[in-house]
Amino acid sequence: MLARCVAAAAPHELSADASLPHWAACAPVEFREAVSGDAPKQKTTVRTLWTPTEWRILFECEDALPWATLTQRDGLLYTEETVEVFFDPVGDLESYYEVEVNPLGTELDIVFRRSRSGYKGDWAWDCAGLRTLARIVPGGWNAELAIPFASVAEVPVNGTRWRVNFCRIDRPSRDNSLPRELSAWSPPLRESFHTQERFGVLEFQGDGRGGIL
Repeated sequence: MLARCVAAAAPHELSADASLPHWAACAPVEFREAVSGDAPKQKTTVRTLWTPTEWRILFECEDALPWATLTQRDGLLYTEETVEVFFDPVGDLESYYEVEVNPLGTELDIVFRRSRSGYKGDWAWDCAGLRTLARIVPGGWNAELAIPFASVAEVPVNGTRWRVNFCRIDRPSRDNSLPRELSAWSPPLRESFHTQERFGVLEFQGDGRGGIL
């Protein structure tokens, strides 16, 4: 799986609005159901762009009932509805970051590092300067993330590639009377997004200042 992250034409504020020109210029990619790879019941798309200082991500989630109750940072957002991004800027899968946002705009950020017994999450890590915005929209909800390069990696150049995955947990009922649906850009083919070998590739294009080289 390969996605392209284009350079932003100009600085812009967080909006979570795909109709604005800077987002409309980015081609969306669609999620698939995590285990089967089939089309999910509720559609999700993601768009990405970058500036000299930040990686920007926009999720658009079809949702008949967008909901969440958790408002404390680093709460267990994955027990409700959330979108998630996993990324390894180095690409060796020795460690990777996870950032989540729920429909209320609550954030969760973790870094995972490989150990002898597997990957261990460092919940004390905070992505300094992380900015997010979530909005309920007709037919669903959107979330925009701005991840500062200074907190996670060197600033990319044209052609830089990261290993990444974009994911969603959809819970169509608050009481769990209906089964959850897991979907992802690169389906892990099992019920866990922590499947590093299934991360796709994100390629940065342009110079981060609006120019395509």
